[in-house]
Amino acid sequence: MDELKAPGKPFDISKRAVWEAWEKVKANKGAPGVDGQTIAEFETDLKGNLYKVWNRMSSGSYFPPPVRAVEIPKAHGAGTRILGVPTVADRVAQTVVARELEGKVEPIFHSDSYGYRPKRSALDAVATCRRRCWERDWVIDLDIAKFFDRVPWDLVVKAVEANTELPWVVLYVQRWLRAPMQGPDGALRERDRGTPQGSAASPVLANLFLHYAFDTWLARNFPAVTFERYVDDAVVHCVSEAQARQVLAALGERMREVGLELHPDKTRIVYCKDSNRRGSAEHTAFTFLGYTFRPRGVRTKHGKMFTGFNPAISRDALNKISAQVRSWRLHRRTEISEADLAHRINPIVRGWMNYYGAFYRSALYPLLARINAYLMRWLRKKYKRLRGRKKAQEAWTMAVTRRPRFYAHWAWVPTVPAVW
Repeated sequence: MDELKAPGKPFDISKRAVWEAWEKVKANKGAPGVDGQTIAEFETDLKGNLYKVWNRMSSGSYFPPPVRAVEIPKAHGAGTRILGVPTVADRVAQTVVARELEGKVEPIFHSDSYGYRPKRSALDAVATCRRRCWERDWVIDLDIAKFFDRVPWDLVVKAVEANTELPWVVLYVQRWLRAPMQGPDGALRERDRGTPQGSAASPVLANLFLHYAFDTWLARNFPAVTFERYVDDAVVHCVSEAQARQVLAALGERMREVGLELHPDKTRIVYCKDSNRRGSAEHTAFTFLGYTFRPRGVRTKHGKMFTGFNPAISRDALNKISAQVRSWRLHRRTEISEADLAHRINPIVRGWMNYYGAFYRSALYPLLARINAYLMRWLRKKYKRLRGRKKAQEAWTMAVTRRPRFYAHWAWVPTVPAVW
């Protein structure tokens, strides 16, 4: 596509940038916005739709439509959150701006900021957090109350202005911040703060805001402490309880300065208790990115047991995926073949294993065994000759022996619970 600036356009936005933004939006998939248009429908007139986005953005006449409010389960546990779903065209426009802004701010971001950044992941943050919990005795488990709902617009725009000389980037960020949210009943809700989760621009805006509000502030005022931050989820490591209390008090004041507040019930000071640290404290566990860090039994390579402070899948995350397994009702899907079952569940189960099994994977074993129990019930229901326990167990053992990777979780748990 043509890279040249069109004559008479006030903003120099290339068609190539719009095309690359579209490719990213298409790869990410996603639901329709308020106009109900799917990605497939947008693609039926791709050239015309992308031209409209480019033409309006280049002319300064692009105004985002409302975002569709959708209530979804939280990523790693109990509760729900409101997701703001933009239209497909608006996602393309936001991605153009987000990519431009990311190119400017990514080099300045702190090395301990992990959320939505290239070559960084939530598991990287968990791994670093685990290592630092072994090195330092105290942790501040931070929870910024309703960050995405309350982040002040003026400070977001100020941070953007400090990192770009392109007026159209600032202009469209301001317009997206002001875009109303449309509820399920069609009613529009005007906002005066916050940036909806789910938009293409929100991650970079959130990271940029917290780069100044949290990362650089903490590094400047408390250079001796370390932290991991994944967007608005953060853990701070301290050498003593006194230091933790001092840092927490200062952080509370800092959040108030930038228009936010720490959640009074979810923010806490935690003691990293293990075999070598045997003191007592009110809290000896915390949850970060779906992993609960607490004292756990660990066996050395020589077979000796000790207590380590380690992460494993959190109770909320385990309950969530357990409910999903129950909802599959595998034992009743006798109309489909074992190959169909494997095709349906393997990508999901493999994703759980890759994420929640990265640390202390034995905490996942009971769930994986429960999947086997459902599969055994499916086997006995589907084949009359295998309804007896003994014959069913023999068939199971043969299947696992011949095809040990047929189901993804058999690599870790090939057996069926004693009671099924």
